[in-house]
Amino acid sequence: MTTTTTTDRSPTADRSDAGSAAIEARGLGRAFADNDAVEGLDLRIGSGEIYGFLGPNGAGKSTTVRMLCTLLAPSSGSATVAGFDIASRPDLVRLHIGAALQEAALDPVQTGDELLRLQGRLYGLDRKQVDQRLRDLAELIDLGDALHRPIKTYSGGMRRRLDLAASLVHNPDVLFLDEPTTGLDPVSRASVWDEVRRLNERLGMTIFLTTQYLEEADALADRVGIINAGRLVAEGTPEELKRRVGDDLIVARVGGSLVSAREALDGVNGIHRVDEVHDELVIETANGAATIGPVAIALGHAGVDIHDLTLRTTTLDDVFLELTGNRITHHDLDDEPDTDHHEHATTTTEAAR
Repeated sequence: MTTTTTTDRSPTADRSDAGSAAIEARGLGRAFADNDAVEGLDLRIGSGEIYGFLGPNGAGKSTTVRMLCTLLAPSSGSATVAGFDIASRPDLVRLHIGAALQEAALDPVQTGDELLRLQGRLYGLDRKQVDQRLRDLAELIDLGDALHRPIKTYSGGMRRRLDLAASLVHNPDVLFLDEPTTGLDPVSRASVWDEVRRLNERLGMTIFLTTQYLEEADALADRVGIINAGRLVAEGTPEELKRRVGDDLIVARVGGSLVSAREALDGVNGIHRVDEVHDELVIETANGAATIGPVAIALGHAGVDIHDLTLRTTTLDDVFLELTGNRITHHDLDDEPDTDHHEHATTTTEAAR
């Protein structure tokens, strides 16, 4: 059984009376020159919740995370994290959060054990507390003997897990994970998913997760928020959002003109909507089993070359397409160029002051 270590991280007089909300934003916004990266964002995330935050490239995901982590000052609105105002008490916010951002600032010469001990001392833990936290984290993160090896010998997945462990040394109330599995192989990604679930289930930790993998949000998140052009356009459980789009989808991968293929479907009963995506037609219908046959016949009669015809249920990718007009690809990157590869180190150093 994991034993958690708590530290006296300052008086609670500055905590807002936010009820059970671990994160609450009201009209939060950030402008860069003439561009509103985030505009009028309202969020309320309950204590112990896993919240998935999705959006296309440039939507405002990482800008939002940086504001909530106090790495970036908002231009408008307000927010509290762990009960503390991000503008008036950023020092207390930093002491109560952990952040594993996209670029991990890890010293390749240090061992994993040395890095985690340094993090603990920066957060004011004494030697006994650090020893206990490392025992806890060894079980949660499962790096084994690798903790005593130089970080330069770590694989990409091991570096991600170490960075996650570093964000957890001080046992934070709220954990921010910004694209935690980008670039990882499927095995490493599944390992990170398991660790996120354990943190939430064992410790009741609130987790704010941005991701470009829609299946990741579907598998992990209690609720999902979708941001587009700096505004929150939808929010709900994954199942609630999927029900907004429809029950079944028929995906037709065809050759030749998509316009001609789409026109061939005009007279087919039961079709609610047809979208053109790359070389595919995505056909929304209430009853896919009853509609897929007529769709195949209509395309065949029109002389359309059908490569594949697939029936499937709605996914978060379909919800995303419906709301933003785009599909997330794994080439989508951060909202803006990464100007500071040491954001994680900045957070911990400021917290120690």
